[in-house]
Amino acid sequence: MNKLQKLNLAVLALTLMSQSACRQPAQQQAQTKVGDSTEVEVQPAIITEPVQFDSDDPAIWINKADPSKSLVLGTDKDENGALYVFDLQGKIVHDKVVRNLKRPNNVDLAYGLMLNGKPTDIAITTERFTHKLRIFSLPDMKPVDNGGIPVFEGETGQDYRDLMGVAIYTAPMGKMYAIVGRKNGPKDGYLWQYALEDNGKGQVKATLVRKFGEYSGKKEIEAIAVDNELGYIYYSDEQTGVRQYHADPEKGNKQLALFATTGFAEDHEGISIYKLTDSTGYILVSDQGANRFQVFSREGTKEEPYAHKLLKTVPVAARQSDGSDVVNVSLNDTFKKGLFVAMSDDKTFHFYRWEDIAGKELQVKK
Repeated sequence: MNKLQKLNLAVLALTLMSQSACRQPAQQQAQTKVGDSTEVEVQPAIITEPVQFDSDDPAIWINKADPSKSLVLGTDKDENGALYVFDLQGKIVHDKVVRNLKRPNNVDLAYGLMLNGKPTDIAITTERFTHKLRIFSLPDMKPVDNGGIPVFEGETGQDYRDLMGVAIYTAPMGKMYAIVGRKNGPKDGYLWQYALEDNGKGQVKATLVRKFGEYSGKKEIEAIAVDNELGYIYYSDEQTGVRQYHADPEKGNKQLALFATTGFAEDHEGISIYKLTDSTGYILVSDQGANRFQVFSREGTKEEPYAHKLLKTVPVAARQSDGSDVVNVSLNDTFKKGLFVAMSDDKTFHFYRWEDIAGKELQVKK
């Protein structure tokens, strides 16, 4: 083999290695130091193509007709940001990406909001610089918000209208609510909850129904998650813990629990809920500064119904993860037991097999 042939082979090998690195993570398992022990860092099955600016928060839409065609949404947090859409191979679905959003922060979705008399799946994201909620139908990603819905109207405090977290609660009878957080707010009433419904013209309108939620004042509140079946809202009061409230506004504004108050390296961030049954499962909370997720019991006990026991910590390859989402259904041959998605600060989102996150300590839905 002459020098030119050797050079061509070397170039080809480097090209193939580069392409593989963009699509699939390295298979070796890194080790990370946690306290006095060393834990194996869980590797993703797939790393998405990168967004343009700053990946932040994901949400998983299940295609109920064909789960293999399910989608992952993810925000690109910038003043010229976007709401990205990925397939289950981590490729960007370019014709569904919503661009020109003014610093979209978090995203959530829900199934079956009645618009024009038809059940419509929706994705909702917070647009910080316009102080609006942006809402799009799924899976076509067409706007159904009449240009955006202003929230936190009348607030005048610094950053009091700068939207961050959002989650959708679907009540047992189908009524939907958006729970919205912000960059800064008062010691009580930090979160505002809005009823979502058709405005009579096939667009979504939002009606304020309550202000609730304690705030430590230490940093901010971004991550919000809702447990539809049990009827709870959870949110991360960064550098303090996770707070729990009733999701139904008619059940009052009393705080039910404050947990995950110790053992976090820095900020409490993304929250996601893996459901084994309608009442059991796991609450995963991002321990951002340690590049890991702490896993708590979803259910309490008869004596302490709002006690959430720490069950496991899971070091992951995702770095400085702000947001996450998880589903418990079989999607394809890669994600047979469920999919866990975590944002990573290299402009990507990491797709993990649930069984890799669960390990031997946690269960998998049968």
